[in-house]
Amino acid sequence: MNRTDRTVPAPTEGAATTAPPSIPFIVIALVIGVASGFGLLFSGYPDALGTAVPMTALGIATLCYLAAAVTGRRWVAWLVVGVGTLLVFAAELLDLPRWAVLAVTGVVLLVVGLVRRPRATTPQALAMVGFFGVAVAALALDPRLGLALAGLALAAHAGWDVVHYRRNAVVGRSLALWCMGLDLFLGLVCVGIAIAG
Repeated sequence: MNRTDRTVPAPTEGAATTAPPSIPFIVIALVIGVASGFGLLFSGYPDALGTAVPMTALGIATLCYLAAAVTGRRWVAWLVVGVGTLLVFAAELLDLPRWAVLAVTGVVLLVVGLVRRPRATTPQALAMVGFFGVAVAALALDPRLGLALAGLALAAHAGWDVVHYRRNAVVGRSLALWCMGLDLFLGLVCVGIAIAG
């Protein structure tokens, strides 16, 4: 068999065939992600940074991936950045725990996804349980330990972003890059603040 006879594997579900973004685009997306991390970092100013900040960031990030998987539409992930932020504000206004509102939204998406697109939904649901679950559990710990654990979970989510960026799957590369910058920056800052005390 010569080289022209080889078959090209079909792209994975949710993968696009677009070329990788240019270096300036990558840098801009990462910088915007870090800037978003700064915004979240100082959202509670002048109060001390608490475990709720990385937990909230992880809740919204994992909802973005889950919603994109459930709908099969990459742009939905960006929509969920805004919707997730509104859910957090609504939780604050109604005096409900943020984690509970984000978790209930995740369960609703999971149910819809298991009916519509189970193969695409399952990995994202497991990721939400893993990453977000650790951050929610961290709320029950000593504040410094909880902040460190939630920060580590958030920083680890950057690895999930890298996988999706490289595969160009589920979410758009722009969201994966933005999320990567935010997750890594904010997660490591949380860990650093927890250690510094």
